Amino acid sequence: MTVRTRFAPSPTGTLHIGSARTALFNYLFSRHHAGTYLLRIEDTDRARNTEEAIRAILEGLAWLGISPDEPPVFQSTREARHAEVARAMLAAGRAYLCYCTAAELADMRARAEAEGRPPRYDGRWRDRDPAEAPPGVQPAIRIKAPREGKTVIEDLVQGTVRVANAELDDMIILRGNATPTYQHAVVVDDHDMGITHVIRGDDHLTNAFRQMQIYQAMGWQPPRFAHIPLIHGADGAKLSKRHGAQSVVEFRELGFLPEAICNYLLRLGWGHGDAEVLSREEAIRLFDLAGVGRAASRMDYAKLTHLNAVWLRRADDSRLTAEVVERLDGRAAKAAERIRALMPALKARARTLNELAASAAFLTLAPPLPMEPKAEALLTPAARDMLAELAPVLAAVEFISPALAAALRDFAAAHGEKLGAIAQPLRAALTGSTSSPPIDAVLAALGREETLARLAAVADAPRSLNAGPC
Repeated sequence: MTVRTRFAPSPTGTLHIGSARTALFNYLFSRHHAGTYLLRIEDTDRARNTEEAIRAILEGLAWLGISPDEPPVFQSTREARHAEVARAMLAAGRAYLCYCTAAELADMRARAEAEGRPPRYDGRWRDRDPAEAPPGVQPAIRIKAPREGKTVIEDLVQGTVRVANAELDDMIILRGNATPTYQHAVVVDDHDMGITHVIRGDDHLTNAFRQMQIYQAMGWQPPRFAHIPLIHGADGAKLSKRHGAQSVVEFRELGFLPEAICNYLLRLGWGHGDAEVLSREEAIRLFDLAGVGRAASRMDYAKLTHLNAVWLRRADDSRLTAEVVERLDGRAAKAAERIRALMPALKARARTLNELAASAAFLTLAPPLPMEPKAEALLTPAARDMLAELAPVLAAVEFISPALAAALRDFAAAHGEKLGAIAQPLRAALTGSTSSPPIDAVLAALGREETLARLAAVADAPRSLNAGPC
């Protein structure tokens, strides 16, 4: 058997982080078993579905590297097929026409609620002659579900789960306007797409019992089900905006890398020993449903941020440079070479792409630089005199880190100072900040011409702005 999985989102908004994990698990399971991963857009809710949401889902999946092996299937294009199967069930006596009006169904629900019963259809048209139908009512088609016994599912995550058939009513599979219900369309689509494993959130577990009855009515081989626990916030409540970012788009805008998101989501509810940092190749090799737990996972934003920092340090410098340039203003493109040169040191200090961009921003500026208050305080008249003396020394040095570091050490020794007494004012003059990568790396990235221009701007600044003790 060739494994075929699918991710089937409804396009009513952006790609939720929980949905992204479901897609990832389907993708990894199919790859682990040398199978096929498919995408189905369940776009039959015309009132809520939008083209913008469809684009957001497709772009989010592509960004995460979870693209399907075949073109996406749009459920809305398959309504004729859904109706065909419903009518086949009707012809075979496994379904029947229901002529209940909306008022009758509302009355049924009201009486059930008043009596403390779950609202279920009472089966009044199950064995009734359609000749008795009231005029002007377009009938729905309902499945003739079994009333005795139990429906049992051997779930690959939840284990054996069962429900008494008496608790399930004869659900509608085709509405009076000839549109399919969700439960029916899902089964028909999964069957026609050859889906062998349905991996989805455990909020769909109750749906599985109803869907199983459609498989049985049609005599189709059902897929194996695997219902994975949902993702909650740190407090155990359903993940919401108050916990932090929820959608893939938000995490991308916050500066997270797709490989970090996927790595984190993989470990959120699945485990393999002590393995924490896993590449896509390792994840495919190791992933199987036996490692998925039954308890809900809790989103840990601090852990995700730490993991993102790990992946930043592993990322290609040219790729990170492009990401930084995109996040900074128009001047960044001209400074791309500087950013690329300093990237090894910059990425060692950052946790997100946004932090990385902020730390690289000084490389894009033209002198005189804006100064942070603490940096400005370092540039005393004595410090600026020292920098003016240092400038010709730097002008004569080869502009590579080892030579620059040696020149700074020699200059500090010649003046009877510790290296920090030289490096900190120099850092302030070159970056406008008191924090940066190692000063020799900053000098090398800026280059001789830009370094001397920034030192000259500090030397030419009105001394009254930096008056302080000598």
